[in-house]
Amino acid sequence: MADTVNHLRHRSRLRFAAVGAGALTLVLAACGSSNNSTSSSSSGAAADCSTGSGTGPWGWPGDSTNGFQPKHEPDVNCDGKVVIGILSPGDTNDHGYYESFVDTAKQYAQQNGWTVTIVDKINAADVVNQARNLCRQHVDMVAVAASELKDAIPVAQESECKNTVWYVAGGQGVNQTNYFVQSQDDANESGYASGVAAGELMKASGSKKAGFVTGPQADFAVTFAKAFKAGIQSVVSDATLIVSYTGDFNDSAKAVEATKAQIAQGIGIIYPYLGGSTFAVAAEAQKTNIPVLTPGTDNCSVPSPKFAISVIFSPGDYFAAALGPFKDGNLKIGIARTWHMGKDPVPSVKICNPTGDQQTQVDNVEKQIGAGTIKPDDIVKNTQL
Repeated sequence: MADTVNHLRHRSRLRFAAVGAGALTLVLAACGSSNNSTSSSSSGAAADCSTGSGTGPWGWPGDSTNGFQPKHEPDVNCDGKVVIGILSPGDTNDHGYYESFVDTAKQYAQQNGWTVTIVDKINAADVVNQARNLCRQHVDMVAVAASELKDAIPVAQESECKNTVWYVAGGQGVNQTNYFVQSQDDANESGYASGVAAGELMKASGSKKAGFVTGPQADFAVTFAKAFKAGIQSVVSDATLIVSYTGDFNDSAKAVEATKAQIAQGIGIIYPYLGGSTFAVAAEAQKTNIPVLTPGTDNCSVPSPKFAISVIFSPGDYFAAALGPFKDGNLKIGIARTWHMGKDPVPSVKICNPTGDQQTQVDNVEKQIGAGTIKPDDIVKNTQL
């Protein structure tokens, strides 16, 4: 579920014009790739360019309250080039949540002549080794695309990662240290508002049952499901929610089977939460005209399969707000930026084809969340699945 400063467009996926010749992008699958032999981005060791005068990582000046400032951003290791290394648990060609993170990095690389190295589909048990491998390639930034890979974070303190900036798309539950900067959001906020939007469509159709298909029974997935249910019930008080855990965010076959089972139980709307199975679930639901929510990015304009609601908490949007200061040499490490619904451009929820005052109702809820008159955290504490 979903990190650090703001150049975003409201309710849309961030896009940049391609400038310059474009950077080389090396895509390395964690499960094996023919590119492994050419993955190194430097032929020798990076220069030691630590300041030595500060109390932060590698002698960087600053403090744990305001952050530590690497003096040579974006070429943090002073080797004459800028390399962004990305660690992703999901498929970075999923047309959604995980791909948005990579797209943002590629756009900045294309504009600025940087290189991007991508390692995706990473098993959490292997993430420590994958993180060390990235540092050995003398990257300037290690970007962890989701909190499922938080076990990699202690590697930031190892000597192999000296003079490397770390960014973490933390969501919730990642404990801050001086060695990385993170973006956070509140899953309860996005979950509750998306439930309100789903409730509006259910009220219009007379449906009383919703579906939620996700991967592992991780804490953040359970939390989001509870918030989603609470939001639905704020509109349709006697609505129920069927939750299916497939064990894998990217296993489309399992997600489709769970979707079929939920359709057979009479659901009137479905939310495939995260991962590469989103479009497969949407295609299956479309066969019986079941409305579908999309997680992370704005997919309202996708021609097929059709989505009814976009729940926008794109990690790419959050990442862009860190890469801008990084490019300018101003990104500080050791602090977190928390994004709040109703206060920041994202997260937000968009009904693709609203009727009547449906979107207005959702917008009002977002404003109340931002103002503190609706407190999803408190509501979810009393919600049972």
